[in-house]
Amino acid sequence: HDARRLLSRIGRWADRLSRHLETSELSALNADPRSSVPVGPTLGAVLWAGLEAADESDCLVDITLLDARLDAEASPSAVLPSSGPRPWSLASGPRRTVVVHRPLGVRFDLGGVAKGWIADRGLELLSSWPSAVVDADGDLAVRCAPGHIWAVAVDDPRTDGATLAILHLSAPCTGWPVRWGVATSGTSVHRWRHGDSVRHHLIDPRTGAAALTDVVQATVVCGSALRAEALAKAAVIAGTVDGLALLERAGVWGAVILTQRGETLALPQTLTLLAE
Repeated sequence: HDARRLLSRIGRWADRLSRHLETSELSALNADPRSSVPVGPTLGAVLWAGLEAADESDCLVDITLLDARLDAEASPSAVLPSSGPRPWSLASGPRRTVVVHRPLGVRFDLGGVAKGWIADRGLELLSSWPSAVVDADGDLAVRCAPGHIWAVAVDDPRTDGATLAILHLSAPCTGWPVRWGVATSGTSVHRWRHGDSVRHHLIDPRTGAAALTDVVQATVVCGSALRAEALAKAAVIAGTVDGLALLERAGVWGAVILTQRGETLALPQTLTLLAE
């Protein structure tokens, strides 16, 4: 019963948050010509999560880059000038609504932020289960009961069916369940070629174009799927040196990075999670 209820709720959330559905609340917001627009509580909560993701990622995760992403997909060889950050804000409205204040023309792409939020909220709906996993298209929200272990494989994007690592997520035998978040971001899935140029879907807000990075894939482990998603994406956009530094400052519980040179790198704290 809990699983059926959760799947139904996730379907409703996805229908409200998708930019690919003309009938979604997100599409209605993006089509609205006003600079201040009231939205419902679900969309409002995910927009709040977008602000949180920006803070967590040193502003490398920016949910206002819909037009930059569409331009990159339409003209993959183009490197577009960045217009710089365009500040927007949220305020509480009447009857649980949220009011979006934005410069005219700003449109939102919730993407991974929505996935992380859905995974975390889904896990909350399974509160009666000591151990549970909610997988929102690769973003995992995990609860592990005392004495139990979840094994999570990190795919190797270079070879079908291969893995870079297997993470062991556990909880001490005594005490309370432990909550984990695991997310992977990279440039190997949503990518396209235009002549000699290869582009991908991760837009660097500093340039307005596909990120120029030496990171192929980053997997982050921390306390929530939303935070893991934001930091994994930021690590890819930032590149190996700056990305690892960002993850260290953020205090993540583990991270595995694959570079263009074929190196697999892990933060020291990751070693306690790796299967032998």
